[in-house]
Amino acid sequence: MNYLHTMIRVSDPDATIRFFELLGLKEVRRMESEKGRFTLIFLAAPGDIGADGKRASAEVELTYNWPPEDGSAPETYTGGRNFGHLAYRVENIYETCQRLMDAGVPINRPPRDGHMAFVRSPDGISVELLQDGHLDPAEPWASMPNTGSW
Repeated sequence: MNYLHTMIRVSDPDATIRFFELLGLKEVRRMESEKGRFTLIFLAAPGDIGADGKRASAEVELTYNWPPEDGSAPETYTGGRNFGHLAYRVENIYETCQRLMDAGVPINRPPRDGHMAFVRSPDGISVELLQDGHLDPAEPWASMPNTGSW
């Protein structure tokens, strides 16, 4: 048995792709179904992407369900926290969190311990960031309060 991917539904594919690109993920493939009225976008961390550049050992599948043809409102997704979270190991959690903050992403649970932080995607999916190895606690992170839920 092999782990393939985790699927999350998204309301704005472009915003979600920008968010995951800030984390370092890359789009590896995309599929559109005119008949099913949906788009699937597969993202992966560079270290997980295979030699062909189109498959990865672990992926995030973004599912975008197109707005209804009848003009009614698209489905609203709630309960991102109920999903649990995605988790990524990063080379430097302080640099990663700073890059996200500079792009306007709130750091919901700052890396006060130099090891773990939480942020949320544009659709409210909780993403855990874990430091590869150990960094000593450092400011401004060590004294930064939690923001919202994570």
